[in-house]
Amino acid sequence: MRSVLIVDDDPFIRKLVSTTLEDVSEFRLHEAANGLEAVELAGEVHPEVVFLDIDMPRMDGIEACRRIRALDDGTASKATIVMLTAAGAQENETRARSAGADLFLTKPFSPLDLLRLVDELS
Repeated sequence: MRSVLIVDDDPFIRKLVSTTLEDVSEFRLHEAANGLEAVELAGEVHPEVVFLDIDMPRMDGIEACRRIRALDDGTASKATIVMLTAAGAQENETRARSAGADLFLTKPFSPLDLLRLVDELS
């Protein structure tokens, strides 16, 4: 079973992603509300996929991405990191790519967009 970490300070977005993915039986879902929680949880649950919001309190998603990539655990550091970005945030995409982000999903997104992206990762 693949581990997925969903990180967003907006509980509605976390719920949207988890509800969309909960019926995909090969995933074990974990949630974090900020970048600090994300890095800590990534070291514990070793996710293969991370959905990571960019704009969050305590630690933004770009720094969390950088720290997850720096983990020395062999799994989380190699996770596919999907950044959740606001429309038109091109400068954030450039910074996120340099921090190690793999893919981008622009908010607002539909559950169908999310399922398509996850299907491509399989």
